[in-house]
Amino acid sequence: MGERGGTDGAGGTRGTEALAEGATAPALPDDRDALLARALELVPDDAVTDTEQHLNAPALVVRADRVQDTLAPLKAAGLDHCACVTAQAYDDRYESVYHLRSYADPTTELSVVVPLPATDPESESGAPVYRTADWHEREAYDLVGISYDDHPDLRRILLPETWQGHPLGPDFDQTQPQVVTLREHANPLADDRRDSDTDTMYLNIGPHHPATHGVLHVGVTLDGEQVADVEPDIGYIHRCEEQMCEQGTYRHQIMPYPDRWDWSGAGLCNEWAYARVAEDLADIDVPEYAQVIRTMSAELSRMLSHFLAVGTYALDVVGEFTAAFMYGIKDRERVQSILEDLTGQRLMFNYFRLGGVAWDLPEPREDFFEEVRAFVDDLPHKLAEYHDLLTENEVFQMRTVDTGTLPPETAREHGVTGPVARGSGIDYDLRRDDPYGYYDDLDWSVAVEEGCDNFSRVLVRLREVEESARIVEQCVDRLEEWPDDDRTIQANVPRTLRPDPDTEIYRAVEGAKGELGIYIRSDGTDKPARFKIRGPSFSNLSALPAMADGEYVPDLIATLGSLDTIMGEVDR
Repeated sequence: MGERGGTDGAGGTRGTEALAEGATAPALPDDRDALLARALELVPDDAVTDTEQHLNAPALVVRADRVQDTLAPLKAAGLDHCACVTAQAYDDRYESVYHLRSYADPTTELSVVVPLPATDPESESGAPVYRTADWHEREAYDLVGISYDDHPDLRRILLPETWQGHPLGPDFDQTQPQVVTLREHANPLADDRRDSDTDTMYLNIGPHHPATHGVLHVGVTLDGEQVADVEPDIGYIHRCEEQMCEQGTYRHQIMPYPDRWDWSGAGLCNEWAYARVAEDLADIDVPEYAQVIRTMSAELSRMLSHFLAVGTYALDVVGEFTAAFMYGIKDRERVQSILEDLTGQRLMFNYFRLGGVAWDLPEPREDFFEEVRAFVDDLPHKLAEYHDLLTENEVFQMRTVDTGTLPPETAREHGVTGPVARGSGIDYDLRRDDPYGYYDDLDWSVAVEEGCDNFSRVLVRLREVEESARIVEQCVDRLEEWPDDDRTIQANVPRTLRPDPDTEIYRAVEGAKGELGIYIRSDGTDKPARFKIRGPSFSNLSALPAMADGEYVPDLIATLGSLDTIMGEVDR
């Protein structure tokens, strides 16, 4: 199984100590009933009105004016990771759900449910307790219409400020015109009242710029040559992915969508996120043989993402187009050819199915295994070339070492996960810490670096490619030896799935960018009543202002690139 921590290049171990540094040791028990009882002891009696049992965790139902009094003691006791905030509208009320986990053990989780009236829904904000709730609550306000009292910056985050109404609210009129006022067309510099004694300047980066890696607009305030403030402006590619999933059936129509959340190639990891939550919701057991295929294909998909991240990052910071960037694309092509043989697609795979995978390995199997082994065996010297070109390059080091600093406590506050968190010494990986698939039966390590800078995040991704290759090789060994009469690729799943009404569940997997979670609430039909996506890039990007403060513009570009954000995953 995955080992905790890694090495620092000088033979020392790291990870466990970094996790404990600056964090409160969890004092909450693993057992659900005991966890709920302990939570009730921690939270003020007059704050809790009821309790619930979701499939993934117990839940406290609390008053809207006691949210902070509820969240603060839970965070102090060890639930230091607010993974997601889900907002939803019922026929008779609104609701916010805070999905709380522990960075030390993500299987220790608790939900905090805040019911609100159908008219004028307003709740106390959780952002003063969990910094990551800032963006999540803004999205809840923007799309659903819930207001959060004393929120630090309650305004729209995905839709333009001129948007009329809230699209996911029950009273939203889809036929109303969306009129942009004249004020929005006015000269933005007409009322400029800057102090003539300062060198402050406002700089727009994007939304159509190679350095933003997608349609991301970054508003930057410069004081001289240094960054005084950064504001990521998102929503340019918001495509209503959650609502499209709510219109699809569990069994057949949702699975093609997850590939589109991350077009860097990590689609199979995303498919697994939906498969995991839906299979737990419907109590489906996946055959072991299919789990091995899933694990192998997901790691190949992770490698696709990391090759693109490293190659484009080289282009970002040192203009390395002729070597590192082209090598990354070339190595991606080899992995894409392998996955094309397996899935029939090079990027939008749609290979996972509820209960397993779409079909078995391609025939002849020996040729497929030989192709995979040839790639894996060739990888060590390729990774050595990446290190020669990048991590041992003095110019690359000057651009990345001690820039984009993200201390572990700041990363936790923003709900950062994946390579970005592990580059800050946070030893958190759901493949090991909340095991699924076949990961628990394999020998591999979690890559963790303690530098907390842009350089560390590159090292983590390169080491993760190496670990993914180890996982793929072990999966091939097992698949080669698997008995012919035991190659079951799918469980016997009913044609139509109708989970019990008001069943709620949040499940997550370790996507290429971090924790990719999905919340589903069923209503007894064959389609979800609520489908919420927790994209890791969303929370990771929210940490950019803290990382870039006081840096220079080139450092800002290097820092943004090190996050490896995919805007389809941010905007959804």
